[in-house]
Amino acid sequence: MRVYLVRHAEALPGQPDDLRPLSPAGAEQARLLAERLASVSPSVVLSSPLLRARETAAAIAKAADAELVIDERLAPGASVASLLAAVEGRAAPVVVVGHQPDCGEIVAELRGGEPPAYPPAAFEELDLPL
Repeated sequence: MRVYLVRHAEALPGQPDDLRPLSPAGAEQARLLAERLASVSPSVVLSSPLLRARETAAAIAKAADAELVIDERLAPGASVASLLAAVEGRAAPVVVVGHQPDCGEIVAELRGGEPPAYPPAAFEELDLPL
């Protein structure tokens, strides 16, 4: 299954952490990311429940005319197992929006080696064994 694992765009600092919105630069990052990922025609965009991830995912879903689904399994602390559970039964391709260091650790576990650099609004294309 083809999955695009996205780290949310740049967020403003502050508390509570789960309500941190995208910064103005992050909103622009999300818009540009959405333009790029719309071309892959995802069947669904799955997102962590945290605001910055939801805002990033909403931009992608809107640009791709795809369903947006919030999934608690993608909150900080997500793992390969939670990613696989979240995408199970979905039609490919799927865009998944999450957090660091989770994204890098998931990619490292699936591909082997060290976690890649994963700046805000970065993504990796993965072929998952489902």
